[in-house]
Amino acid sequence: MTNSPIPRVGGKKLLRKAICDRFPEAQKYDRYIEVFGGAAWVLLCKDKHAKMEVYNDGDGELVNLMRCLKYHCEELKKEISGIYNSREMFFDALEQLQCRGFTDIQRAARYFIKMRLSFGANGNEYGCSKKPFQKSTEYLSIVSQRFTSVIIEHKNYDDLIKVYDRSTALFYLDPPYYGTEKMYDVSFSYDDHIKLKQLLNSIKGMFILSYNDDPFIRDLYRDFKIEPIDRNNNMSSGRYKELLIKNY
Repeated sequence: MTNSPIPRVGGKKLLRKAICDRFPEAQKYDRYIEVFGGAAWVLLCKDKHAKMEVYNDGDGELVNLMRCLKYHCEELKKEISGIYNSREMFFDALEQLQCRGFTDIQRAARYFIKMRLSFGANGNEYGCSKKPFQKSTEYLSIVSQRFTSVIIEHKNYDDLIKVYDRSTALFYLDPPYYGTEKMYDVSFSYDDHIKLKQLLNSIKGMFILSYNDDPFIRDLYRDFKIEPIDRNNNMSSGRYKELLIKNY
């Protein structure tokens, strides 16, 4: 089990083991596809999920970071070296991400800074954390090694599902939760929730889907197996209720 190098809104650190425990038997699938890969907590939960593994996300900056981790890890670490936890460096990184002319590695480093130093991984506010920044780079080489044989994609969810769907495919989907869509940099609308469900109605493969426990989602997926699950709420006291939905 490997930790993700970045925090991210909706990250599955606390649910990753519960999700993996609900995967079908290993011999039933030979390809594993993360449609909304995010910080890759579920992918990194195991050393290998299947013969073919695919990480995808619609956020180009996030995908660029993962590709640079895979192919240019040492260069990325050099670009990050010398950075420390400060408000000035956080807002410098935000401004520079709006500019053109940086290399992929330079952009990946600034996105990494943005996510590591922001409040609650929201990417907009400085987190005022006392944790030393350099400690957060210790997982980069480990993640790079884990991604050696992983295919990294940057596709829309509908196109990705159509490309990789087979009877022996297992899709894990963690879309923006209903009502939280504005917390992400990639557009996801009410219509996308409907469209995603319609796609999953007709796939050949198996899927497991994580969502917030909302009446709209329960009704939308009423024809599938729905299991309530909860975890600690990172942003406040108490428990946060979620749903795991699957077609097997």
